[in-house]
Amino acid sequence: MDGKEISLVLGTAGHIDHGKTTLVKALTGVDCDRLSEEKKRGITIELGFAPLKLDDGRIVSVVDVPGHERFIRQMVAGASGVDAILLVVAADEGVMPQTREHLDILRLLGVHDGLVAVTKTDTVEGEFLDMVLKDIEEFVDGTFLQGKPVIPVSAFTGANIPELRGELARLVDRVPTRPRRGPFFLPIDRAFPVSGFGTVVTGTAYRGTIRAGAEGVVLPSEKKVRIRSVQVHGTSVEAAWAGQRVAASLSGLSSGDLARGDTLCAEGVYRRTQCFECEIHLLARNATPLRHWQRVRLHIGTSDVMARISLLDRANLQPGDRAPGQIVAEEDVVCLMDQRFILRRYSPLETIGGGRVLGPFGTKPKGKKARQACVERISAMTRSPLLKDRLAALVRSYGRVSVDECVAFLQEFEEDVLAAGQRLDDSGDAVLLQGEGRIFLSPERFAHLHDETTRFLAAFHQEHPSQQGTPADEATLALFRDFEPRTAKALLDAMVKRGDVVIDEGRLRLRDFVPRDDAAFARDSKALLSLCDARGFQPPLIDECQSALGMEQKKFSTLVKTLKDSGAIAIVTGGFILSSDVEKKLLEVLSRNRNDITLAGIRDSTGSSRKFILPILEYFDARGYTRRVGDKRVLILSKLPESLRPAPERDGAEI
Repeated sequence: MDGKEISLVLGTAGHIDHGKTTLVKALTGVDCDRLSEEKKRGITIELGFAPLKLDDGRIVSVVDVPGHERFIRQMVAGASGVDAILLVVAADEGVMPQTREHLDILRLLGVHDGLVAVTKTDTVEGEFLDMVLKDIEEFVDGTFLQGKPVIPVSAFTGANIPELRGELARLVDRVPTRPRRGPFFLPIDRAFPVSGFGTVVTGTAYRGTIRAGAEGVVLPSEKKVRIRSVQVHGTSVEAAWAGQRVAASLSGLSSGDLARGDTLCAEGVYRRTQCFECEIHLLARNATPLRHWQRVRLHIGTSDVMARISLLDRANLQPGDRAPGQIVAEEDVVCLMDQRFILRRYSPLETIGGGRVLGPFGTKPKGKKARQACVERISAMTRSPLLKDRLAALVRSYGRVSVDECVAFLQEFEEDVLAAGQRLDDSGDAVLLQGEGRIFLSPERFAHLHDETTRFLAAFHQEHPSQQGTPADEATLALFRDFEPRTAKALLDAMVKRGDVVIDEGRLRLRDFVPRDDAAFARDSKALLSLCDARGFQPPLIDECQSALGMEQKKFSTLVKTLKDSGAIAIVTGGFILSSDVEKKLLEVLSRNRNDITLAGIRDSTGSSRKFILPILEYFDARGYTRRVGDKRVLILSKLPESLRPAPERDGAEI
């Protein structure tokens, strides 16, 4: 067929015997009832397909769906891939039950545009037709068809068929075509053998481009195939794309290996699942709420399976409301990010709602915190369709997630995920680690690991103040045991890039750490301790010591901290520095006066003053060396460190 094929699928909808198939034949010249049973019974049972060539040469695909309530499964399978709708209402009957259910289904499937054709106008009088048109106007009020053209036609006489074609052209003008980029995804609605071609499958391409000679996979069976050839409306093409009706011949499996619900798709991107995250919408006309874990019939793509509803933030979903949730199917299904689905009650069989896939893989959240994280993840996916935003939300939700997992969850090519991830890394919204097990870390998870690393290094520097740092390889093994070695190295490199840690000659240290000069430290320590010992029971203040030693603040603070941590000195109330030797001497004084330890007595025994002795005695109380009883103190010898215990008197008794 000469003409320009565009990426748009037009679907029919409406009650049984309202003339959908006849109208499609009048528009396209194709009889979509191909089965003998369909011709015998005069009803459409299976989906029908035809090319519609507009007056300007553009060609769109038309999907003709069954109208009978028993064939809603086929109707949903066909309507799931349409971009706009031609709602058909017969002039001799008007709006009927399946008209209403079909429109509900189309709204749930996210169809946003279309028009109405009123058929069989040759069978009614003008006044009756006016009543039907008024009925249709009220019926579409508040729906996406409100204000859209309503065209009375007769396929039998040809009345207004040209006008309908003109409105269809204007509909095609305003409906955006589907993007051709992304991994291809084609739910299979028919499979059959063709001599000379092998197994042929047909379906509406939802996404991407499918090319002759490409490799693919059929899910959920995971059978790998090669695409031998591609046709669009009977014409061989090198490639077909989203929004087209496609026939593809496959090598690697027989038609008996395929079933409705199977999907032909790009290899390495999509996966089968029995649980997906979504937003659920319950139709307002339902008489009862939807219960958590209620059993329903799920229609998604060309699949029709039983499933359970998992509501994440409530026990019931009220009619007309939406809520985040999960669908737990009883069989494997294949779903696409943002794909719409339909929920039907399995007894009585009626459409009750639907929703949109916002996470093609899910696991049952355990506990309130996990449920809340799932709700927040679903909410984030609804806010933006952009890959970068959704990747950021995914990484933030999980904290740590592999590139492979992101490819499967977001259903994008690996190179696109990595490109988006690099932009997030550059902006600080994620950390991309390019090791063997390439992963993303959220800023919060990275900060936690970074804090653990700095604490580890601070402890090492305190224990080994003279060393340049810890061997980087050993630190990596100790800190990042949960990471593959090359990924762990990438994590360490990211921390070094941040600037808080440094690798110098294979050793890892904190950026501000300066190794201690042991000889200088020994001289400074000796000087400080000598000053303290010289002052005896009248210990010096910290500021006095710094001034006497002539040291700058940072270096002096490091000296004091190191000596304090080692037990060589203590800092007592008032800012006095008490050396361990003076401390031991005073404990010996207390031991000799153990039966009468008073502030005045110790002051006189040491020749010191209350200014110095009181804070030291309070320090001893805090350490447990002494216990105050009234105006006196009791020495608890058993509490003293071995090195500070004075030799007991021969006739003394330990208290």
